[in-house]
Amino acid sequence: MMRSPSLSILLLAGGLLAACSSGPDLSQGPRGPAGPIASGPLNLQPVSFDALPGWRDDGMAEALPALRRSCDKITAMPGHKSLGDGLAGTASDWTGACGALRRVQPDNSAAARLWAEQWLQPYRVTAGGSAEGVFTGYCEAELKGSRRQGGPYQTPIYARPAGWPANPAGQKLPTRAEIEGGALSGKAQVLLWVDDPVDAHILSIQGSGRVVMDDGTSVQVGYDGNNGQEWVGLGKILGRHGLLAPGESNMPSIRAWLKSHPAQAPALMAENPRYVFFRMLNGDGPVGAMGVPLTAGRSLAVDTKYIPLGVPLWLDTTDSAGRPLRRLMVAQDTGKAITGPVRGDFYWGPGETAFNSAGRMNSRGGYYLLLPRQRSMPVADDDGKLVVSEAQ
Repeated sequence: MMRSPSLSILLLAGGLLAACSSGPDLSQGPRGPAGPIASGPLNLQPVSFDALPGWRDDGMAEALPALRRSCDKITAMPGHKSLGDGLAGTASDWTGACGALRRVQPDNSAAARLWAEQWLQPYRVTAGGSAEGVFTGYCEAELKGSRRQGGPYQTPIYARPAGWPANPAGQKLPTRAEIEGGALSGKAQVLLWVDDPVDAHILSIQGSGRVVMDDGTSVQVGYDGNNGQEWVGLGKILGRHGLLAPGESNMPSIRAWLKSHPAQAPALMAENPRYVFFRMLNGDGPVGAMGVPLTAGRSLAVDTKYIPLGVPLWLDTTDSAGRPLRRLMVAQDTGKAITGPVRGDFYWGPGETAFNSAGRMNSRGGYYLLLPRQRSMPVADDDGKLVVSEAQ
């Protein structure tokens, strides 16, 4: 997920895996086999709210910012605009629900829950007879930086050079190794200097990040293009050198290895020839593929071939420690690795705690779509990719 300005563009352009995530093993769950992963035509079966695991336990007011941002985006569309090829009706089908949402008071979880029960209908999502998919996590990078080079601040964060295309198809500009060797000296603006080359590399994976400055302020930077070279992931690089032990292919373990081997890390990271350029961001946080700022713990990246952006979902999975993760989410982002009818990437937010939670998350689970009770929706689409049951 993130990225230019959406969090997802870097992943789409670079073929990355979602942010801090180590990525799913689709044949084995994080704790061994757990049944088939959902695939094939999407099937929606209406259920009651009481059928949603943990529905009464969620602090649902935390989802209100994400819900309101999506509602603002949807209600600004032409009324006839179809959401998800009709899966979620049209923009006008959301007018009543979104209007009522504006009247829900902040910090009132009971009112938010009542709003959902009055205006939305839950649908259990299955495909190929299975409701189970894979859920990983991503986060916003956090670095320490300065506007001036000096002391520990020796790693530049470059702006895209003037005249260079954002995503140079068919063009191979200087490699990461060449850029880090000085190929852009005097040719590109240095936005910031950061104190750790490993964190700078992870920022290029994230595509968006917050930099805490040496004067106590903080700024945000976001993806603004790349050098057209192939992306090679850090896990792949360390793996082919035999430097990762079994079970250490997640991002926290990779970062720890690189930071504990500062003499070897630069040459290894340079084996990824892709270099990412950045620009300064202004706003409430990283922006997802829907074009709205993401909400930590409430924004989900999905595969838009199946799930339209802006739709609320009830998530039923576990976190990296195996604890239940059941809450109201909103589909607001995408990512190249997020593919399939039941597949999600959970946005954990910024900071070290988020990094560790996201980097180790690889969980089985499922979700339920929450759609307007009154809408235009096909029972089956022309390609047979969607089947909607009308009765509970």
